Amino acid sequence: MAGRLYIIATPIGNLEDITLRALRLLGEVAAIACEDTRQTVKILNRYGIKKPLLSYFQPREGQRIPEILGILEEGRDVALVSDAGTPGISDPGFPLIREALKKGVQVVPVPGPAAVTAALSAAGLPTHRFLFAGFPPPKPAGLRKLLLGLAAEEATLVFYLPTRRLAEFLAAVIETLGDRRVVVARELTKVHEEFLRGTASELAATIGARTIKGEATVLIEGL
Repeated sequence: MAGRLYIIATPIGNLEDITLRALRLLGEVAAIACEDTRQTVKILNRYGIKKPLLSYFQPREGQRIPEILGILEEGRDVALVSDAGTPGISDPGFPLIREALKKGVQVVPVPGPAAVTAALSAAGLPTHRFLFAGFPPPKPAGLRKLLLGLAAEEATLVFYLPTRRLAEFLAAVIETLGDRRVVVARELTKVHEEFLRGTASELAATIGARTIKGEATVLIEGL
């Protein structure tokens, strides 16, 4: 009988944001497939867990899949984690999960942190319907095309963005979607966590006058 593949969510910043179930399973599996071993070992060291780590990162995910499937087919369990948050949500995971399911492996979700839901919960924008768009295209033409395609969307729009791109992103939002309400959630669960709220033009002015570092989740009011 094949082992189980556990999709384990890990903290997006604060190492205390990990579930008891996640810790138990990380201590029980035969191996942990992780995006960056240097990041995952921080969690394991914090909680006294020692397990073999298999580096599993984009764009070389395919190179590790046969090895991970081999462990599973031997009847041993494997945990999949990313650097932060839930695997597969703008993080490595989908190719391995797809191949595991093809082999008849049981894939088990272990819920926990995700920046998209953390930001939505405290943003103050409607949450009954949202569209997660992940990382937008880096080039201006691609970004503009994406936003224009979402202009008629009624749901709250959610993006992941490095803070260095915030100014150009907000300018594109104003051009394509208008001066809508926007929330920038920066460094979620970390020491310098910050929520910036206002219209796109207000935030563009605020952010333009500051040096902001880190990663951000950006939420835009739907139509």
